[in-house]
Formats: sequence, C-alpha cells, structure tokens
Amino acid sequence: MKQDEIAIVWFRNDLRIADNPALSAALHQYQKILPVYIQAPDEHAPWEPGAASNWWLHHSLDSLNQSLNSIGSYLLLQNGDSLATLQALINKTGAKAVFWNRMYEPALINRDRNIKKLLKVAGIDCRSFNGHLLSEPQGILNKAGSAFKVFSAYWKNTSREINPTEEIIPAPTAINSPRFADLSTSLKQLNLLPDKNWYQDFYDHWEPGEPAARKKIINLIEQTLSGYKINHDIPSTSGTSRLSPHLHFGEISAREVFSVCQQSAPILKFPIADMEKFISELGWREFGYYLMYHFPDSTTQSLNQRFDLYGWLDDSKQTELLEQWQQGKTGIPIVDAGMRELWQTGWMHNRVRMITASILTKNMGFHWIHGARWFWDTLVDADLAANTMGWQWTAGCGVDAAPYFRIFSPARQTERFDPDGNYIKRWLPELQHADKHVLTLGLPEATTKFDYPAPVIDLAVSRQAALLRWDSIKNSNHALTD
Repeated sequence: MKQDEIAIVWFRNDLRIADNPALSAALHQYQKILPVYIQAPDEHAPWEPGAASNWWLHHSLDSLNQSLNSIGSYLLLQNGDSLATLQALINKTGAKAVFWNRMYEPALINRDRNIKKLLKVAGIDCRSFNGHLLSEPQGILNKAGSAFKVFSAYWKNTSREINPTEEIIPAPTAINSPRFADLSTSLKQLNLLPDKNWYQDFYDHWEPGEPAARKKIINLIEQTLSGYKINHDIPSTSGTSRLSPHLHFGEISAREVFSVCQQSAPILKFPIADMEKFISELGWREFGYYLMYHFPDSTTQSLNQRFDLYGWLDDSKQTELLEQWQQGKTGIPIVDAGMRELWQTGWMHNRVRMITASILTKNMGFHWIHGARWFWDTLVDADLAANTMGWQWTAGCGVDAAPYFRIFSPARQTERFDPDGNYIKRWLPELQHADKHVLTLGLPEATTKFDYPAPVIDLAVSRQAALLRWDSIKNSNHALTD
C-alpha cells in the first residue's frame, strides 16, 4: 500500500460501496481515498440525462454520501468538465491516482479514453474496471469475427463464461478520506431536481440508493422469483424485480444480482423455468450494452436504414397525435394506462412498454426516436442501451427485432395480460365501472359515458397502412447496416 498517497475514486453509474471494483482496488493500493462525483450532463450529448433520471440521481447521490459518512468518508461533489475538474482536484489535493468503473455510452467511451491518456501522460496512476456488466462486450464475437445480431446466439456464448460463484466484493468497513470538503459543491447546487414538481408521486413508489436496492434483492428472492416466468408479464401484479433503476445507477451490481439468484436457487428450490427466465432478462440487459458498443450509431439511427426511407410517416404534421400518446389520451385503454403509469411513477411495465411503442411506431407511424426521447425524459430507469434496443426492437428496425409485420393488438394484449382490467382500472379510474368490451377496445361511446376519449386512430386501418409501408421496406435495395 502506498503510504500517505491519495487516490481519487471517480463515481459515475456505480453509486454503491459494495462490489465496487474501482473502490476496492484503490483501497488495496492507496492509504487515502477521495470519493468524487462530477456532474457533467453536456458530456452525454445528445442524450443528456432526463428529468426523471435526475430526480433519482439526486437521491442516489445523497444515499451514497450517507453510506460513505457511516464509514468515515464523504462524497466530494463537483460540477463541470470532467477532465478539467479531475486535473484541478489533482493539483489541489496532490492525488497520485484516479480509478473508475467503465461506462459504455459511445460519447463517454471516447471521453474516458481521452482522460485516461492525458492523465497517464501527466504521471497519474489511472485505471478503469468493469463494475457494470456481467461480461464486457469487446471480445464477444461470432465465428466470423463479427458482432452477434441475435440474442439467443449471443447469450449462449456469453452466459457460459459467467462464473456464478465469483466472489462478491464486500463493502468496506472504513475509508480514510482526506478532508477537502471545502472543495465540494452542495447537492442542491447540482440542480438535479426538475423545475416542474410533477415528480412528488415518485416518492410513493421508489426509494433510491444502495440500501433500497438490497431490499429489492431480498424481495426478489423471497417473493418475486417463484412464479416469475408467468407473473413478470402481468402488469397488474408485482411480478417483476423493479431492479432496473438500481442497476442503471449501479446501486447494486449485475454480478451480485446474478450471483445471489444462482446461489439461492438450490436452497429455496425455485422452479428452473422461473430462474432461467429471470437470468435471461439480465442477459437482455447485457445484450443492449453489447449492441450499443458494437453499433454506436444505433442510439440515434435505425440499424436497418431502409426504415428511415420508408418506415415512418411525416410526423411533423402530427404534433397533436404525439401529445395524445404522451399524455395517455389515445382512447386505447391499455396504452393510456401505461402512459399514465409512466407519468405518475417514472416507470412502466415492460409488456406495456412494448404495446405503447408498437402503437406509436406502427399504427401512428412515428419514428421510434420520438418515443425513445419521451421515455428517456420520464423513466427513472432511463438507460441508453435498454431504451435504444427496446424501441428499435419493437419498431422492427433493430437487430433481433420483432418482425415489422408483427403489430401488437391492444385488444389481444389486454385479453392475455390484463383480462380482468385490473391494471387499466388502476391507472384509468374513469373506467372503473366500464365493461370488459370497453376496457379491451375503447369505444366512441366511452366519451360521454365515462368521460374517456374516443380512439384517436382506427387500429384496423392503421395496421394495414403499416403493412403497406413494410412492403416498401422489404422491397427496397438498402441493406441492413453491418
């Protein structure tokens, strides 16, 4: 251990003290640790964090600071350019090292690569670690040396390399941090809480921070995992883990979630099908990061470029229709329930995300980027990899995508996954006394009887229009982007 030398641990999307490889490595090699968080939203362009994400980040940073305080440390907050901030802190504190866990957004990969290069030239011990994924995307290729484009093949090759018994790094019991609190800005000065106070209901549904993430793990093991294969698709039940925002902000590691589930299974005797389904959901999270790494342009462009020529309508003339979708006023109950759940809670059930996305991109004909931007601003678990993959998958223009001609039927989806209307009635209280026919289809007469809007589109007609666009796409000469 290097006596009396300071290492900066740069926290980013790893807001935890347990199973944090960068923090652990610094503690093993340096006597003094300075935990730092830098707020630099411009460096995420064109995907600066949205309002709901910033609400979560505010409280997650507060929670991390409390955890650090409990073991003799603190979180030094900064606001500004990351490289300039790190260089200034090194000059003011005499730090000899900067450690961090890697991020995978295209803009941030380039930023971090440049920072590491310049700090090393300046003689700083600069190292990065994998603290976010089960398996990093760089070396996972098919036999032809190319990136996988189908989830099943990707996960088959990736999952067998993951060690379920790998030791999880315990949280440190003490951190010796030099006192530079006068250099820190306040959490309030980061201006993370949105100006519009629409987020008050979030507090009824979420508790950000590492301790809350651990509660979610316990709940997953004791209640949610048994029956997961069926229940995770039913939006009216508590059948999902709801770990996504905790994983996104790194309040718990994917590695720990994977390990805890695998080690608990033989003890609690979960059905194999439930365990495999949950682990595959972790696999889809990994696949999203894999695709973003190998296809960085996919965060703003359709992977199948033919769609940008033939796949979308002229949405510049449909502002009102987009707003009706955003506000949950389409007159299609399952869609409106999902959009209102999103607005009130900062989250939407994954099954309903697919339905709402299909309506927007296929029936309404909007480019998927409009939906991705709305979700990005309103989801507490807004994750660039998952958001991009999910929207392109449903729109039909991504790799391993749902076939474009698969257009989700709201009526059929409601019959299968909300047959009693419990989910719809929860988020559309005006339909509490509506019959099954109205809950399934939405009807013009609902306007007067239930003070609920008539459907803004004809689902049958818009479906046929989408299929005609698909004919243009599949007959075009533009190939899928490699």
